Amino acid sequence: MTKPLKTRPLTREAFAPYGNLLDASGTPDKMINRGKCARFHDRAQLDFNDGRAGISIFRGERETLPYTLEMMERHPEGSQAFIPMSADPFLVIVAADKDGAPVDPQAFVTAPGEGVNFHKGTWHGVLTPLAEPGLFAVIDRIGEGANLEEHWFEEPYII
Repeated sequence: MTKPLKTRPLTREAFAPYGNLLDASGTPDKMINRGKCARFHDRAQLDFNDGRAGISIFRGERETLPYTLEMMERHPEGSQAFIPMSADPFLVIVAADKDGAPVDPQAFVTAPGEGVNFHKGTWHGVLTPLAEPGLFAVIDRIGEGANLEEHWFEEPYII
């Protein structure tokens, strides 16, 4: 048996409880490089208990909808940002926490040019590109100790 879960467009307001929408919307904070580059300043609040920020490159396999959500993960020691290296959409799944488990999952589809930063400890789905090449820059905590918790659903969701 599966539970249905519908996607919706990613918006700053809907995603705020889970993290930051990374995009170049609105008025730039300032123009740099002799007025040829708009800077949208400090769009992600990176947060680490210890360790340091690192940038890794992930290449995920393309997924299709409907998608079966069987598990979610979170990183209790630091935030995690996913920045696509192509202008392709990807699926973003997040959930609130209740007694150490994800509840009430939400599914979003990004628009071209959008990335996300998950708050420290936020339940989220795994990297789910909806197009090739599935290449992402990922900014997260590099350090000692466990920074990954997984939760497997007894009854998966179909998105």
